Amino acid sequence: MSGMRSTVNRVLLALAGLVLIVVGGGALAVGLGASVPTWWPWDGKNDVLLSASDRGRWRDEGWWWPTVIAVLAVLVVLALWWLLAQLRRGRLSDVLVDSGDGEGARVRGKALEGVLADEAGQVDGVARAQAALTGRRTAPQARVRLLMEPHAAPEQALNAVADGALAHARESAGLDELPAEVRLRAVKHRAERVS
Repeated sequence: MSGMRSTVNRVLLALAGLVLIVVGGGALAVGLGASVPTWWPWDGKNDVLLSASDRGRWRDEGWWWPTVIAVLAVLVVLALWWLLAQLRRGRLSDVLVDSGDGEGARVRGKALEGVLADEAGQVDGVARAQAALTGRRTAPQARVRLLMEPHAAPEQALNAVADGALAHARESAGLDELPAEVRLRAVKHRAERVS
């Protein structure tokens, strides 16, 4: 979600910046007396943004106010969605574990991520492993990144992580399932010289 959130932020900021630059630059150009295209809404220093006739033009139409209210409602919902997306954490701070007594227990997300990464890093052919937990406290999801050695067999390493580290994390947290996304990347190394 983090990647999507940063993309949405960049697009929204770029659109807002473009609108502000065009409108502000046009208003500044008109105020300084520069010539503007004929389609530009302001054409003189004493021109106003909305004249009295423009402000009252659509007031008597039946569709005007419902359209204005609908557009403003959509803008408010989009703004709230964007704000909540900014406040939402990408990683889980804790995982809720059923302790069997009806109360439940919480396991720190970083602790579970650390154990998952350590165990995945011990698999043959894995140079380094990183783990992150996302989703909800009651239904976490794992993202594991493996940095593979040049001699590693990806299929065997992936099966070892799925049957080992991910299975142990799922069982120790008492989860019915632990969906996981595992990404493999090769270690950059120099080519060996063959003589």
